Amino acid sequence: MIYLDNAATTFPKPLSVTKEVRRCIETYCGNPGRSSHKLALEASEKIFSCRESISDFFSVGAPERVFFTLNTTYALNTVIKGLLHRGDHVLISDMEHNSVYRPVFRLARDRIVTFDIFRTHPGELTVTSAERLVGKKTKMLVCTHCPNLTSAVLPIREIGRLCRQKGVIFAVDAAQSAGHIPIDMEKDNIDVLCLPGHKGLYGIQGCGAVCLAEGIVPDSLVEGGNGINSFEGGMPDFPPERFESGTMPTPAIAALDEGVKEIKEIGIDNIREHERNLFYTYRERLESIRGIKIYDPEAPGAVLLFSVDGIPSERIAAHLAKHGICVRGGYHCSALGHRTLATPPGGAVRLSFGIFNKTEEADTFFSVLSDI
Repeated sequence: MIYLDNAATTFPKPLSVTKEVRRCIETYCGNPGRSSHKLALEASEKIFSCRESISDFFSVGAPERVFFTLNTTYALNTVIKGLLHRGDHVLISDMEHNSVYRPVFRLARDRIVTFDIFRTHPGELTVTSAERLVGKKTKMLVCTHCPNLTSAVLPIREIGRLCRQKGVIFAVDAAQSAGHIPIDMEKDNIDVLCLPGHKGLYGIQGCGAVCLAEGIVPDSLVEGGNGINSFEGGMPDFPPERFESGTMPTPAIAALDEGVKEIKEIGIDNIREHERNLFYTYRERLESIRGIKIYDPEAPGAVLLFSVDGIPSERIAAHLAKHGICVRGGYHCSALGHRTLATPPGGAVRLSFGIFNKTEEADTFFSVLSDI
């Protein structure tokens, strides 16, 4: 099998991650924060270890400002619905995934907020486009760091600086950049960072995280037991306990902790260089085939999107799958992005690379692609 669908979830996982998941399940997977026995205490210690790893890796400033969710979608919903209130105005980009667009659309449909979409352009023009739409009621700007369609990178440091100048909360969707591109919450002027555990950070499915800047505390999206102040009807006012109701996904959090350690050991710059080399290899050969269009070809990275004249993307993806090659066709849960890129009806084919992909896999890929 050749796996080129890492933007959906990375596969395989590093051996250290799978070993830690098994060790967790077999030796310390008690219910964290619920008891004083050994299994519960060790599970709590592992969760705190992961908070520290995430806080250090993304320069959050304090591990208690890191809390865990089911995935990035839950993270973004928690932030968007927890920080926006009636009468607020919010900005999003024209490359957003539905995990940003749909919760904002829902709030707008229910006449709670209004929103505008700023255009993404190379460099400073993106910031200018956003600045033109900032008004007196603008409460938040939420945007992707890297879209899930191409390897374009939004200038988040400059966008964040604009938000600081305007008094606007800046929330970043790092679903496709965490683990691929260095992120520093303090230097990048980020107020809220939402990220997945199972993509570029090489954890397993079932865990995402939110990182908060000091003083940013959304309303809770889910209420329930967390082992803290059990006689009170309301959730605590402070993170992370305010946001972590119910039993935590300890094996997934353990996997995320090990995934971050693995990336630190490999080096994020080395990962990025490897993915860019794969991008160049596939781009060069795709450009030699008549009838193929590549989107954002000058933005090298972990994702490459292309379409073929007259052949639906799903047909190409299905043909490749029959030969053990995993890609993704269609709209990739990003209607805004596909409209911006002007892909054909039915969307396009996405290749997404990871640290376990090899350059020589391209020969097999193009041999199979040539059949169709």
